[in-house]
Amino acid sequence: MRNIAKKFIGDRRFYRMVLAVAVPIMIQNGITNFVSLLDNIMVGQIGTEQMSGVAIVNQLMMVYYLCIFGGLSGAGIFTAQYYGENNNEGIRHTFRYKLWMALILTLGAVFVFAFFGRNLISLYLNGSSDGGDLQSALMYGRTYMLIMLAGLPAFMVQQMYSTTLRECGETLVPMKAGIAAVAVNLTFNYILIYGKFGFPVMGVAGAAIATVLSRYVEMTVVVIWTHRHKEKNPYVEGLYKTLKVPAALVKNYFIKGAPLLLNETMWSAGVAMLTQCYSIRGLSVIAGLNIANTINNLFNVVFIALGDAVAIIVGQLLGAGKMEKARDTDNKIIAFSVFSCIIVAALMFAAAPLFPNLYNTTEQARGLAVRFIMVQAVFMPQNAFMHATYFTLRSGGKTIVTFLFDSVFMWCVSVPVAFLLSRYTAIYAVWILAMVQAADFIKCIIGFVLVKKGVWLQNITHT
Repeated sequence: MRNIAKKFIGDRRFYRMVLAVAVPIMIQNGITNFVSLLDNIMVGQIGTEQMSGVAIVNQLMMVYYLCIFGGLSGAGIFTAQYYGENNNEGIRHTFRYKLWMALILTLGAVFVFAFFGRNLISLYLNGSSDGGDLQSALMYGRTYMLIMLAGLPAFMVQQMYSTTLRECGETLVPMKAGIAAVAVNLTFNYILIYGKFGFPVMGVAGAAIATVLSRYVEMTVVVIWTHRHKEKNPYVEGLYKTLKVPAALVKNYFIKGAPLLLNETMWSAGVAMLTQCYSIRGLSVIAGLNIANTINNLFNVVFIALGDAVAIIVGQLLGAGKMEKARDTDNKIIAFSVFSCIIVAALMFAAAPLFPNLYNTTEQARGLAVRFIMVQAVFMPQNAFMHATYFTLRSGGKTIVTFLFDSVFMWCVSVPVAFLLSRYTAIYAVWILAMVQAADFIKCIIGFVLVKKGVWLQNITHT
């Protein structure tokens, strides 16, 4: 028993070290998601159609956001390990690679959303209207999407800088930038959605403009701080003297990064497909699921931040060649993440009936939201374990394994389950969500085996 405790429980110094990395990320994500909740409530006060249209667009935009995350993550694995061995030139190369990758992905997203956005939104509006107006939801969604495109360049640059700072152990600055951004977002949401202080009532268009403004504020804070603190960020010296990346390194980054990019693209598309499957059951399901997902994202910040901590801390230990310490640290962070989420999930489950009452929507949508939130709470500890094992494998460069672990499972198991149950059975939508979540237990077993075997224990900067 004592050996088990020693393996999975650290001392105070260990948790101070982990929390020093995780808490700023937790605060930033928590504030961002809290403002997303307020944003969601503000739009939800206008009506079900507006809320549903915005929710659909945000689901589609999430595919782009996760593509950026995946595209930058491949180089990010190297950044953490370069930092662990004090290789500033290596960090410059990964940053330049991120710039090109992010630019390509952003241009592609603008093209798709600008020319095919209406058709993509329409995919979610083929179910019953449940008393709502599907055409109005489409119109509001399209308006919101077109304005949101103006914020994609700022999001791209902010992600390039923030991810690099985090990989080099600087988590406070992205947190502060996030706080500034959400303050701007919340302020202009109030002014523009409802038409305060002499501004016209702009509804969903106002919500989109507020979000775009916040993106540029966040980008500005991160970029200016990074370049003004060269002593803390020595890799910025000569960062833009050239945008070339050595071909051998491009090949290396791409080999490791392509599976991550493909993984995030396919996984986020899979999540969008799951939502589309649920939407078959009507506009109330879309509204209820939107409320539940917004609340779920707020509570998920705990295991999301601890997953980032795995990537940063374990990645740096691997780069420094401290394999046994990396294994020991990883075991303890995973255990800490799961235990923390048991407590968080209990709070979320207890509070589930309260949140939907904040929305101006139908009683049916509120009832669905309560049940969706409860299901998501029950499965939160399982999701925490999966998230931590995913980042463990990724920190050691096992990107092909993570691709199989994540996206292939999504499209071979999760999506077929949702597709078949939503279209060929009369099962309650809440039970469909529960069955899809339950199927992920298979991933927990796979993740446990792979982490235990230690296939991820390697320094990829020397391979």
